[in-house]
Amino acid sequence: MGAANNNGTDQPDDATQQKSMAAWGQWATAHQTSIVENGAPLGNTLKADQNGVSSTTNLITGYLVVEAESHEQAAAIFKNHPHFAVFSGSNSVEIIEILEMPANLSSADAGS
Repeated sequence: MGAANNNGTDQPDDATQQKSMAAWGQWATAHQTSIVENGAPLGNTLKADQNGVSSTTNLITGYLVVEAESHEQAAAIFKNHPHFAVFSGSNSVEIIEILEMPANLSSADAGS
């Protein structure tokens, strides 16, 4: 899974957003065989813990799921992501490996 991170920069203006989405569309087309889920922008964050639910923040602004032979190959897909060139600041994409659920914890076994 790739998660976009704008490193706390302000929201871009409409022209920059349009330029970004056009560049992203070209990038997504070039990598369409690897994209499993197009993802979406992400909004506000809540945190749940033993003290209840509270507001919190993180730098993740969106997600996308890709499939690759390895974690490194998945990361390579994002090497020249267009958001690095379109947005100012130190934007990044974090590539988070999605692990398989152990067989003894699968949803099919949950009711057993």
